[in-house]
Amino acid sequence: MLKDSIGSGRNMGEISISGRDPFTGNGITVTAEDGFITAITETEYDGKTYLSAGLVDLQVNGYRGFDLNSADLTVATVSSLTRELLATGVTTFAPTLITASEPELLRGLATIAEARRSDATAFACIPFVHVEGPHISPLDGYRGAHPLEDVRPPSIAEFDRWQAACDGLVGLVTLSPHFPRSDEYISALTERGVHVSIGHTHATSSQIRAAVDAGARLSTHLGNGVALQLDRHLNPMWPQLADERLTASFIADGHHLPAEVLQAMLHAKGLHRSILVSDAVALAGMPPGRYDTPVGGQVELSADGRLSMAGARTLAGAAVPLIFCIGEAVRLTRLPLGSILPLATANPGAFAGGRGRLLPGARADLFTFQWDAQRSVLQIEQVWLAGQPERSPTSK
Repeated sequence: MLKDSIGSGRNMGEISISGRDPFTGNGITVTAEDGFITAITETEYDGKTYLSAGLVDLQVNGYRGFDLNSADLTVATVSSLTRELLATGVTTFAPTLITASEPELLRGLATIAEARRSDATAFACIPFVHVEGPHISPLDGYRGAHPLEDVRPPSIAEFDRWQAACDGLVGLVTLSPHFPRSDEYISALTERGVHVSIGHTHATSSQIRAAVDAGARLSTHLGNGVALQLDRHLNPMWPQLADERLTASFIADGHHLPAEVLQAMLHAKGLHRSILVSDAVALAGMPPGRYDTPVGGQVELSADGRLSMAGARTLAGAAVPLIFCIGEAVRLTRLPLGSILPLATANPGAFAGGRGRLLPGARADLFTFQWDAQRSVLQIEQVWLAGQPERSPTSK
């Protein structure tokens, strides 16, 4: 398991924070010392502020103009992105690099590793890197926006070069198990302590089963990264929904999955085997308008967070932060906030060394928020990373 850590440059001390428990509605006080929770006690509290463990996002490509997949990625970009995400309650995230040439991936991995070494906040927030691809389906629809020319079969030798470039920081790999000997690759990564997720795949049921037998334990943004038209029975979604060994991630932004689809998939997987991810791209959090992008050409960002190809309804990526997805998931499923919140805290945190938990002994990653049940909106008040306040109550 990933050993939890705190950046060496962070100030430690004792804090006590009170708020309403999102699961019970009762008042609680969390006490923390030296960056870790020491006690949680019930308390009298008549305010409207809720207190939660920090959010965990296992799939972030960028946010507010900061692009992790840019050829010009810098340490400063990673550091700035980390702080922008903290302002939205995300205290743990997996920087996500998508399909690219090996030299491009190596540069991106090395830059993220350097940012983590040089920035105590990035060190504390980034447990590992998520590499989504390049071992995915080459077929249109399944491949999504990933460049076809860089799709290639899995290679242990290449994976070892990734790890050499980033001090072993790759901790999650999304792949399609349709490639020959995928099970051997998955077994090798699993033995190295790396999580393997199935995604962007046209694999058969037997290939998916073999991947899970070999150690794959996640499905990446299930319901997306598939062809527009599928066989009603023989398609890659059913075996992933059916296999109880797989935890599935979902993009609940109100655009990627219709309400009925999200409801059905959460019922099939069970809430304890479900995760919310933002899959946010660099344009997430930016003002509405038209933008030129290096991958999708001209795109249009609407006021409700839908990112589409300009002049069309075709999605061009996800463009809202994880905290927005929590509210949307509540709205789409009509489930209580307390049922949805673990999908963005403890559930993904289980794949990140136990982050996202409100328990004694856990790292004191916390945030307080107001909950507007009518509009299904969470409004951040304050964020703490390892017991240290990270933003003022003023909202952006």
